[in-house]
Amino acid sequence: MVTCTNHTNAAGGDDHNNNNNNNDSSSTENFHGTGSGGSGRSSTSTSSSSSSNYCVWLVCSVMFLVSSVMVVAVFTIVSSSSSSSIAAWSPPFKFSAFKSAGTTTKTATPPNISSSKSLAYYFIPNNIISAAATTTLTANATTTPPPDSHLPSPIILTRQEILERGLAKARAAIREAAASHRNFSVTAFSAHIYRNPAAFFQSYAEMEKRFKVYVYEEGELPIVHYGPCKNIYAIEGRFIHEMEHGGNRFRTRDPHSGHVYFMPFSVTWMVKYLYKPNTYNISPLKQFASDYVRAISTNHPFWNRTQGADHFMLSCHDWGPHASRGNPFLYNTSIRVLCNANSSEGFNPRKDVSLPEIQLYDGDVSSKIRNPPPANRSRPYLAFFAGGLHGPIRPILVQHWKGRDAAIRVYEYLPKGLDYYTFMLKSKFCLCPSGHEVASPRIVEAIYAECVPVILSKHYVLPFSDVLRWEAFSIKVEISEIPRLKEILMAIPDDEYKRLKEGLRAVRRHFVLNHPAQRFDMFHMILHSVWLRRLNFRLAQKL
Repeated sequence: MVTCTNHTNAAGGDDHNNNNNNNDSSSTENFHGTGSGGSGRSSTSTSSSSSSNYCVWLVCSVMFLVSSVMVVAVFTIVSSSSSSSIAAWSPPFKFSAFKSAGTTTKTATPPNISSSKSLAYYFIPNNIISAAATTTLTANATTTPPPDSHLPSPIILTRQEILERGLAKARAAIREAAASHRNFSVTAFSAHIYRNPAAFFQSYAEMEKRFKVYVYEEGELPIVHYGPCKNIYAIEGRFIHEMEHGGNRFRTRDPHSGHVYFMPFSVTWMVKYLYKPNTYNISPLKQFASDYVRAISTNHPFWNRTQGADHFMLSCHDWGPHASRGNPFLYNTSIRVLCNANSSEGFNPRKDVSLPEIQLYDGDVSSKIRNPPPANRSRPYLAFFAGGLHGPIRPILVQHWKGRDAAIRVYEYLPKGLDYYTFMLKSKFCLCPSGHEVASPRIVEAIYAECVPVILSKHYVLPFSDVLRWEAFSIKVEISEIPRLKEILMAIPDDEYKRLKEGLRAVRRHFVLNHPAQRFDMFHMILHSVWLRRLNFRLAQKL
């Protein structure tokens, strides 16, 4: 196209020279006609004619040189503009290729990622991120064509730049909403359960408007593209199924349009099919994760572009964090959506996402807590817990409160004839101690039963805590305060307890799994948490 454009302009210049030559010939003919009085010419006429011919030749030469200079100038302008336009389409990053599967790789140049304050700050009214913290985009090409030129504009944005500009607009809109302190109806939105309701709802709207997730197609069943849809790790399979088959608006089939990239493997199924029982050898899990990263980074350029910073995995199994150690960038750079959100074991709330653990017997929530209980339901018990003595916290709870007080019902395992969910529905507070790992399905079950959760845990980053004010619908008690548990709970005023109950009813929709997914439910809240992490960094154009 550049050659064609230059050829057209050059031809136009030649035509212009030809016209000048024709005019010169006409002048010569007129000059000769005027001087011809008969068949012959005098010596004076011949001399005058020679002098005139020399002048005509000189004029023609000068005009030819001027025309040549004009042709060269036009060619230079077109070439410069065209080359700038082509440069604007150059890929933003140079990727290093993998030699072959199973061999060492050439490490890509670290991406130019600009980080800003965590977007959790967007939801704290007095600590809003400043506009100066976000880097602005710069165009690749700077050559401006002449005003009347028919040439295309040389400033051509790459698809990456278009995505980043969209994210920049989203950040600005969230920042503006957070600073405006808009008032929302408590009936409609229960604003008190959010850190900054205006910022959250603006962010959610921006997510629905812009956010696109590319799901990798690499991998085979049953470990990839599939997962458990029942029991305690059901969220793995449910999320994968919703992303791949739910028909949601967020999935894109075009990897170049994706803001983030989902690796749809199930750690629970890794354990089921790769782990040898009683060996405590989790190397096969790490190897599988490593092989999967190698596959997608060999087949696609996106992992190498950011070293996995815009990629995410999801796991509810306790060994999810350990499996991610199979690749150092998967562990340290990628977004890990984990039930085992233990900040003392490498969970980084700035980039990782805390995933709610939910128990789905036979693939659904128990019918006893599926619907909200009546607001005036009688709750004769102060607190309730029943569960195995896993981990260091539960033995302390059982030691101090099992069989000690009729108001606080603590069991290891419920005796026959007693029902777990009936106790929840009859208790004001549900005790939620961590087991071997920090997460517990009791927290979500307590929300369903509108039994105020009492969090007994260390280093647990609670789900969606960058958006939700957990203190608006739960109680946090330090492990050292377990002996004073009854005193602490009895000291909560009735008005405060009523406010906590209202918060539970309001937050319930964020912890419900629907099929198909519905706005603001657990599936969408997980995606929103990933969306926030993606907003926290920007891919700068690398020329």
